[in-house]
Amino acid sequence: MAPEKHTEKATFGAGCFWGVEETFRHVPGVVDTAVGFMGGTLTNPTYRDVCTGRTGHAEVVQVTYDPDEVSYRDLLTVFWNVHDPTTRNRQGPDIGAQYRSVIFYHTPEQEKEARASKEEIGRSGRFRAPIVTAVEPAGTFWRAEEYHQQYFAKQGGGHCRVV
Repeated sequence: MAPEKHTEKATFGAGCFWGVEETFRHVPGVVDTAVGFMGGTLTNPTYRDVCTGRTGHAEVVQVTYDPDEVSYRDLLTVFWNVHDPTTRNRQGPDIGAQYRSVIFYHTPEQEKEARASKEEIGRSGRFRAPIVTAVEPAGTFWRAEEYHQQYFAKQGGGHCRVV
């Protein structure tokens, strides 16, 4: 019997969760992804609830990864590359706090790494505007309805990347 892999979780909000999940699903070392909601006040929100903009939740992707195969720092690099972290409450045509740029950290080490990464990307000159990404402690992850999970893989569709 093979030993069980040690995995960790990372949670990112970067706009519409469909395209963000599709990107993370293909990162070597990522064991699983799930789309859902985090950071709001409503218990067990639905997609319809979150779309009202009144729950305070962000659309997020929760990534389960093997830290022996991919580092949290590498996942942060993917995060910075998959969206525009300079637009407050907006990604492309999607507008509202549910589309905000946010890193939800699960450990003190992730918080430190996320804040350092945000500072580095801000100093890099890559973006003309200031980075507005929030770095917040992870709360309850509310899994979105099944039809949202791996949406592009199921639909055979494209990608809603905005950068």
